[in-house]
Amino acid sequence: MKETITWPDFSKIDMRVGTIIEIKDFPEARKPAYQLHVDFGKTIGIRKTSAQITQRYSKDQLLGKQIIAVVNFPKKQIANFMSECLILGAVDGSDVILLRPDDEVDNGLKIS
Repeated sequence: MKETITWPDFSKIDMRVGTIIEIKDFPEARKPAYQLHVDFGKTIGIRKTSAQITQRYSKDQLLGKQIIAVVNFPKKQIANFMSECLILGAVDGSDVILLRPDDEVDNGLKIS
């Protein structure tokens, strides 16, 4: 377990619901990954990210699915791609299970 954080620490994390609207293979990544475009609604817009989720999910399974992501990290260069958010998942070794809402909700909805 990691060190305990305070409520103000947690409140700095901006987690939102978004819908995956585009998926591409990412052969330049060191580990198998996809490039994803995620729609977070009118306020945040569309953000790009890469995700090492090819072991569990096909592109067809992901398109149109809602996910949860952190949207207030700084941009990060990954190979020739700029990641603009971090999709959240439960990690078991190299397997990642995406965190998703049970029901469809509005894109951009805040997680707290």
